[in-house]
Amino acid sequence: MAINWKTYPARGVYDTLLAAPGAPRPVAERLCHYLASLSDQELNERRAAADLAIRNLGITFTVYSEEGGSIDRAWPFDIIPRVIASGEWQRIARGLEQRVQALNLFIDDIYHRQRIVKDKVFPGELLADSKNFRPQCIGVTPPHRVWAHICGSDLVRDRDGTMYVLEDNLRVPSGVSYMLENRLVMKRVFPELLENTTILPVDDYPSQLFDCLASLSPRRGRRPEVVVLTPGIHNSAYFEHAYLAQQMGAQLCTGSDLIVGDDDVVYKRAITGLERVDVIYRRVDDLFLDPEAFNPDSMLGVRGLFRAWRAGKVGLANAPGAGVADDKVVYAFVPDMIRYYLGEDAILPNVPTFKCVEKKARDHVLANLDKLVVKPANESGGYGMLIGPQASSREREEFARLVRRDPRNYIAQPLIILSTAPTLVDDHVEPRHVDLRPFILSSKSVYVTTGGLTRVALRKGSTVVNSSQGGGSKDTWIVDHEAAA
Repeated sequence: MAINWKTYPARGVYDTLLAAPGAPRPVAERLCHYLASLSDQELNERRAAADLAIRNLGITFTVYSEEGGSIDRAWPFDIIPRVIASGEWQRIARGLEQRVQALNLFIDDIYHRQRIVKDKVFPGELLADSKNFRPQCIGVTPPHRVWAHICGSDLVRDRDGTMYVLEDNLRVPSGVSYMLENRLVMKRVFPELLENTTILPVDDYPSQLFDCLASLSPRRGRRPEVVVLTPGIHNSAYFEHAYLAQQMGAQLCTGSDLIVGDDDVVYKRAITGLERVDVIYRRVDDLFLDPEAFNPDSMLGVRGLFRAWRAGKVGLANAPGAGVADDKVVYAFVPDMIRYYLGEDAILPNVPTFKCVEKKARDHVLANLDKLVVKPANESGGYGMLIGPQASSREREEFARLVRRDPRNYIAQPLIILSTAPTLVDDHVEPRHVDLRPFILSSKSVYVTTGGLTRVALRKGSTVVNSSQGGGSKDTWIVDHEAAA
């Protein structure tokens, strides 16, 4: 299994570490030379050490069975990291800051004057059919006029290396705990490599998250009481909820732990009585957040919570209603939002997108289903989509019916052949497709993680990187190339 980069098939698709077989990219030279120096036994020992660390740290994710049950599995992790030069990352970070600023301005505008609709930059009829537009939020002004405090934007490179934004996750984006744990595992597996490489840190994220949340507190001049609101242990992201609460020194709560008083203040139940809560990092979807304001049958949320937030008695992140911009049809308008609100061109481009709600685009999509990827507006995790070039005629016919029946619910994009990264497979290294989810925090200022969660499609030829569908992850290194040279 000793790595020979000269036999690595880095051809035809942009690879994150190698420009060609045997030719590491400058930023990855030290890493590639080091990995090639390891014997079969040493590589096996490092991989075994990573597996042991994951078990000892209890890093798991939850998958759901067809019977409705859930299974906790060890987090799938590959020990060969992804590397990005810090100079390139600075541009990416600026693009992410620009994007999230425009998105927050859009959300705030939508719940107030709707200037972007009146100026005919964004079609107002899309709001009428939006699953995540919340009329209850009209007129609400959250602190700093920020709605999406935590955003996870998915980035992909195409086969030529161009970086695109694939989608924005603004409701309850997950995965940041795995970014942090991946780095901890790498420190255990390759301590000498990390000591001798100038890698920008990620371990300040919990303190940055706490500061972001603390800025939403209605009570100034004191350390706020922050809680993480989770749907419970059966949620697929429960590991992350518990991990972030522990890292921030916050309490992990379910809806039954909290109560809203007659004074519209949120309290948590404690042994000594009721204690006031200032900020809630909620990992519960809007519709289940408050049975008084949204779904009356919800058992996950807190009755009166929306009323308390609207009254300014508690901070909520992300704010209810932020999901109006977490819509793949709305995504197609983000470059227009950036020009409209900021007077700038987008630093990071969207993947070219056909909006099926527009007749000309819809006709093109229906005539070219065998060449396109068709996605529903509000699904995630790679579910409910059609990969046209890989689909059967019957599957394409079914999707044509779906698009004609509800064109507002679909977009289409060309099939992006994702860039690859070297991955240990059995006893050798093979390229596997990857994407990247950085995390952006917004309050009085904007903070972008140095890197993010690199997700890898572990199945050969697959472009589906989601862990629930067989994907795994890698540590992401933002390397100061000049310092490393």
